[in-house]
Amino acid sequence: MARTNSIPQAFQILLLLAGFAGPLGVQAATAPAAPFIRSERHDFRVVTVVQGLQNPWSMAFLPGGDALITERPGRLRILRGGRLLRDPVPGVPKVRTGDQGGLLDVVPHPDFARNRLIYLSYSKPNADDSRGTTAVLRARFENDRLEDVREILEAKAWAEGRGHYGSRMAFDRNGYLFITIGDRQVLPFGDLQAQLAHPAQQLGTHQGKVLRLHDDGRVPADNPFVNTPNALPEIWSYGHRSLQGLAVHPQTNEVWESEHGPQGGDEVNLIRAGRNYGWPVIGYGVSYGAGAPIHSSIAREGMEMPVHFWVPSIAVSGMMIYSGDRFPGWKGDLFSGGMHWENRVLSRVTLKGDRVTSQEMLLQKAYRIRDVRQGPDGYIYLVTDDRAGGLSPILRLEPAN
Repeated sequence: MARTNSIPQAFQILLLLAGFAGPLGVQAATAPAAPFIRSERHDFRVVTVVQGLQNPWSMAFLPGGDALITERPGRLRILRGGRLLRDPVPGVPKVRTGDQGGLLDVVPHPDFARNRLIYLSYSKPNADDSRGTTAVLRARFENDRLEDVREILEAKAWAEGRGHYGSRMAFDRNGYLFITIGDRQVLPFGDLQAQLAHPAQQLGTHQGKVLRLHDDGRVPADNPFVNTPNALPEIWSYGHRSLQGLAVHPQTNEVWESEHGPQGGDEVNLIRAGRNYGWPVIGYGVSYGAGAPIHSSIAREGMEMPVHFWVPSIAVSGMMIYSGDRFPGWKGDLFSGGMHWENRVLSRVTLKGDRVTSQEMLLQKAYRIRDVRQGPDGYIYLVTDDRAGGLSPILRLEPAN
């Protein structure tokens, strides 16, 4: 169990605004020295990096010290020298806002220093905004604006609803781009045959899938369903629900993914080519409200079980696998944000190969964490979100000593 300080953790967090200017040039807000938070392997402080963001969703660090931040209402912001520039980046397309939709993930190309390419995912509206899907664009970030904007993916996941877009992105070390697409909230109820007919189980749609592309949107020739009749060739894995986290392991190059279960049953999965991850046939959650059963069972032959799951749910969000030197005792651990109103948390999960050996809950009930990123300085950055649309900060974890 985590060690406890004599000062309650939630009260400590309200005080943690110690000033610091790291190698990134990201200047934290200045305030008197504050108590630190104790945890199993590291004592740390929470420092405010920048404030005044509306529904921030993701953050990406660029060579040279800048960072890009997406705001779900459709704005791409620049953090430069510790200051949030007033004007959003021009060139962002129209997005379908409302509920879970809007401007979502931002990821730089692995060779950004040479080609200046960035990738944005967003909820794309149809002509009259009656339906939407997940889309991904690629653009050059030049002179603080987007140029040569080109859509590289329009997911075959159109729906009237405004939820479960997925849209996390990550590059592996071979330069392949992985993209998550949610199931678009298609109801899962019914017998086994109805569950097997759910779009997440069907290879003719992108709903409930992880996709794999070249950096220009082309389909790799060795994707698992390229030669499968009636299957979409972009699909890498299937049987997913609401995919909220995606990370490539810095040592093994394995792809890890997290997703919301319904009421209970949030998951962490190790993603393998062509595998079926079971939604809605297997799982640990129940229906909202009454808690009626959804799944046929918790396991089924030919379907992958999660490496780790949370019951009750924490409402998983963005995640990363730590590889820095600021917190050596956390190296190789998986960090996931939690957004559930009762279980707001930063979950630290210790991995050993394809197994989870322990978990520690940090910052319990302190913040609604939308994304977790490791900075080039080795610190851990948290993108926080106010569900009601109020302004939110980005925070940084720093060692206490």
